[in-house]
Amino acid sequence: MIDEQGYRPNVGIIVCNSENRVLWARRAGRDGWQFPQGGIKSHETPEQALYRELYEEVGLAQSHVAVLGRTRDWLHYDIPEEYLRRNPQRNFRGQKQMWFLLRLVGCDDDVCLERANKPEFDAWRWIDYWSALDHIIPFKRDVYRRALVELEPLLTTERS
Repeated sequence: MIDEQGYRPNVGIIVCNSENRVLWARRAGRDGWQFPQGGIKSHETPEQALYRELYEEVGLAQSHVAVLGRTRDWLHYDIPEEYLRRNPQRNFRGQKQMWFLLRLVGCDDDVCLERANKPEFDAWRWIDYWSALDHIIPFKRDVYRRALVELEPLLTTERS
């Protein structure tokens, strides 16, 4: 599903632990690391896509997390030409994402990268909240920064 501007609706998922470190996952068979994310199907709300993608990509069920909040608006990024798959019938230019901040209320052992038939990730670890900006692919960096800035106050509010 691509909107009239060429953006695919997507959810971005930031899972933090009790120490406010965030789950960082490595793309299967690649060297790139990122937060879990995935497309919103035409029949889904962003919240439904959040829980489906969370389970498919990192094996966490709704009962394993608490939603701390989400971004107010869609955050957009364009995919550079060299990463685009050519399809003349689609005007795809990038993703528009609704970002969610979650607190893991389960335990580390609840994370399972092999729930899907074709796993998205093959490794994961906890990293400092802001260090994602140092390691994400450059074309996603601004969206990550905007999501982290907007959602970060929820970490301190939630701990108070």
